[in-house]
Amino acid sequence: MTLTQTSGRPLRVAMLAPIAWRVPPRHYGPWERVVSLLTEELVRLGVEVTLFATADSLTTARLSATAPSGYEETPGLDVKVEEALHLSSLFGRAAEFDVIHNHADFLPLSYAGLVSTPTVTTIHGFSGPAILPVYRQMNGRSTYVSISDADRCPELSYAATIYHGLDLSELAFDAHGGESLVFFGRMHGDKGAADAIRIARAAGRPLLLAGIVQDRRYFEEEVEPLLGADIRYLGSVGPQERERLLGGALALLHPIHFDEPFGLSMAEAMACGTPVIAYNRGSVPEVVGSEGGFIVPEGDEAAAVRAVHAAAGFDRRAARARVERLFTVQRMAQEYLKVYQGMLA
Repeated sequence: MTLTQTSGRPLRVAMLAPIAWRVPPRHYGPWERVVSLLTEELVRLGVEVTLFATADSLTTARLSATAPSGYEETPGLDVKVEEALHLSSLFGRAAEFDVIHNHADFLPLSYAGLVSTPTVTTIHGFSGPAILPVYRQMNGRSTYVSISDADRCPELSYAATIYHGLDLSELAFDAHGGESLVFFGRMHGDKGAADAIRIARAAGRPLLLAGIVQDRRYFEEEVEPLLGADIRYLGSVGPQERERLLGGALALLHPIHFDEPFGLSMAEAMACGTPVIAYNRGSVPEVVGSEGGFIVPEGDEAAAVRAVHAAAGFDRRAARARVERLFTVQRMAQEYLKVYQGMLA
């Protein structure tokens, strides 16, 4: 892949991260995690990247920041004010870059039409139909990338589907796993933590749950009362603990009740060799496939229990091989470079 323009200088990319969390996140922050992985790999490849993120972010790229830290981590920050300053700081410098890469949802599109620098937006999922008018307005004027084929909106045009990539040096393969099941996700009805508890108990397996509490009522009414010696909630955990928990598990339970845009935890589990047991929603068939675990109908807890019993004989190397083929940071970066070059051509 050519990294230089006709002038011979390096490709200059402005990488726009969300500012809910630091880049890379300390624990939760999947969008910020992907931004970090992509940024560091592009820098390694010789791209001149300026990362627009929080001031406490860690990167080998040039860092430009207005927000001192993530607004989800810093009580008292005004979200609207911080996002306005964040976006205006980038688009005020748009002429300095060859490409603007937006990972911060729909709001930056309101600026993208006002500058001549081409903008590509990775759509990390749709929070709901209310945001679609913004994407429709900029359809064809801004380049869109989906993170799975399942997450594409039929009303929009896309340059590519690019799966999230992982740094496999951070996710060691465990050929044996362990006895416990694990759940990684937001404490929210969409993610199905209560389903995971019922499945684990029916299968006679201990369960470790990790993730932020996004819906306090759901957690207090449907998850917390079910906790015990065999079902433990660990809170939100960072990358090192994530590797240990995923690699040491028998299987990852992912009993979702929404159309998953991608599901980073599924790919991370598979990278460690741990099979995924997931309800068939959204991107699950694309990510898990036939090699990464067991896909069962939504709500079919009996089928999920049977999958838990089958997980002991699962080919963990097949799951790792699938990730090595489809979900590496190197592959992700090369595919984004193709999109950048296509925009500039």
